[in-house]
Amino acid sequence: MQESIAAIATAPGTGGVAIIRISGKNCLEIANKIFTPKKDFKPNYMYAGHIEGDGFTDYGFLVYFKAPKTFTGEDVIELHCHGGVQIARGILKKCISLGARLAERGEFTKRAFLNGKLTLASAEGMADMINAESLALLRAGSMLYGEKLSNEVKTLQNSLKDVLAEVAVEIDYPEEDEGGLDLKRIAAKVAALKAEVDGLVASYKCGKKIKEGVTVALCGKPNTGKSSLLNALLGYEKAIVSAEEGTTRDAVEGAIEIDGVKYNLIDTAGIRERAGNVESIGIERARKIINSADIILSVSEGEGVELPEETNGEVIKVFNKSDLKKPVGDYDIAVSAKTGDGIENLKKLIAEKSVGDTALDKAYIVEERHYTALIRAAEALKSATVNLEILTLDLIAVDLKEAWDALGEITGETANEEIISTVFAKFCVGK
Repeated sequence: MQESIAAIATAPGTGGVAIIRISGKNCLEIANKIFTPKKDFKPNYMYAGHIEGDGFTDYGFLVYFKAPKTFTGEDVIELHCHGGVQIARGILKKCISLGARLAERGEFTKRAFLNGKLTLASAEGMADMINAESLALLRAGSMLYGEKLSNEVKTLQNSLKDVLAEVAVEIDYPEEDEGGLDLKRIAAKVAALKAEVDGLVASYKCGKKIKEGVTVALCGKPNTGKSSLLNALLGYEKAIVSAEEGTTRDAVEGAIEIDGVKYNLIDTAGIRERAGNVESIGIERARKIINSADIILSVSEGEGVELPEETNGEVIKVFNKSDLKKPVGDYDIAVSAKTGDGIENLKKLIAEKSVGDTALDKAYIVEERHYTALIRAAEALKSATVNLEILTLDLIAVDLKEAWDALGEITGETANEEIISTVFAKFCVGK
């Protein structure tokens, strides 16, 4: 076991309870110096007593977790004290004076990974759960933390290992196999593996939106009710509503959740030809927002606005003010921002156009690191397929090994120190 590390494990600030966590080879020794009454602490029991801080004593609890059945895989001590900021800091300072070292960012979780308690992908899932701003990301993080993706990747790796073994035997001992390697069967296996990898790659399109949120831009001509529609979608008055043209001169933003997914709504300046200098700046910004949005709500009263050609997002044509006039023209949905009629149906349509149905048990790719590793694995498998056609077994073996290594970066099996350090640097101190 490594040297002991210590940190405050609870969130900063005043609360009911604060927890100081110590992990490492001499944490029991530190516990007996800082906690009274001193005794032979049994694992998984909570003991009440006095905790010595830096110049004071607090009354609290101690829990001992014995290796290897702990989060880090090492002996762990938790000291539960009153939740004052200075109390927790004082006890932590005392722990450090008794031989512990202040933990680095994510070091407890990094030790758990290094000691085989979880995969690298699982650790990233934990971070996603902690930092989740939407229910969908919390669910996706939970799947990642629960090793669903890691298990899928390991299954792919095991299948690759079997194919590699067959190819290696043919390369090293060609005389042993009278009929030669069945290339059609190998090609079918490689194709099946690539299809599975491609399926994971495809899930990143939805996974990225789950993690970062979906950007929804409201655009249209002045006085079509874009600001009123933003307020109706948000459920509160965010944007200023006025009959005067050009009221919205800069983007107004708000966020909502639809089926657990976060949607970042942006009300843009009304697009028209004749506008003053300040309004023109707002219109130019509006065009940039529209170009980068995932969903574009083109709001009109019958005659829509011409969108930029470079727009890549899904366009939903919204006829607003259906309470005042009969919907006319080319539109996807009619609503009334004033009365709320059609707003819930619009939310459903936004969700359908952006992420569709997000399955609760699916391992979505939400990390860009995983996505790039899968892309490399898919390219290597594609190369292997080409080499199978020209009967170059040694190149096939290289391609298959490259795919196996790329997949191993996801679980951490083949990840280098730089990748590992980057992952855990995203954690807070104490986790």
